[in-house]
Amino acid sequence: MATRASRPSSLLVLLASTLLLAFAWLPSPAQGAALTTAIHPHEKACYHAWVDKQGEKVGFYFAVQSSEPMIDYYIEGPHGKHILGGIRERQLDIVFTGNDVGEYSFCFENDHSSFQDKLIDFDITVESEPRLELPISKAKELAEHSAPLQESIYTVDAKLNSMIRTQRYFRVRENRSFHTVTSTQGRIFWYSVIESLVIIAISVAQVYVVRHLFEKGSTKRYRV
Repeated sequence: MATRASRPSSLLVLLASTLLLAFAWLPSPAQGAALTTAIHPHEKACYHAWVDKQGEKVGFYFAVQSSEPMIDYYIEGPHGKHILGGIRERQLDIVFTGNDVGEYSFCFENDHSSFQDKLIDFDITVESEPRLELPISKAKELAEHSAPLQESIYTVDAKLNSMIRTQRYFRVRENRSFHTVTSTQGRIFWYSVIESLVIIAISVAQVYVVRHLFEKGSTKRYRV
């Protein structure tokens, strides 16, 4: 009975060890940041990420969530090397290779708005691909046994990334729609206030004109 009970435990230990080794082969993020920031009119804001090895993958995502979704951006590598830039962009999702070791700058400029802040949701990731250092024979044997498991993990990872991108898209659409609704409500409110003031002014003017026409002390007579 004890031997039968110990078999499931040994199988669980073997499966857990295989999963850990398979996850060790997957790319793992070395650095990451998911932020939301507001850029004031005519303001420049830069964020930085450090690449400590040549060939690391650098991911950069941003989306403007304001009602006027336009922002200027540029990416600079170490020593001020220009990598990428754009004018009046609404959204960006790219991955590039960091060929130089050092600090990379990701900058936003709000030069196209004189009074409105730009709310930006952005994400910066620096990924490396660690390798499992094993003898060739053991690595080959492990790869043969864990190939189906690796394929399943890669499939799950791809689907999770797709879900994250979809969630980001709907979040941006929701925030933009919210800003549009808020702006529309403000315009309707002030339009109603101005309309009410105009109506009151016209009513007061009509009362004044009527009183002036029928004033008792007036020498003029009007036929009604």
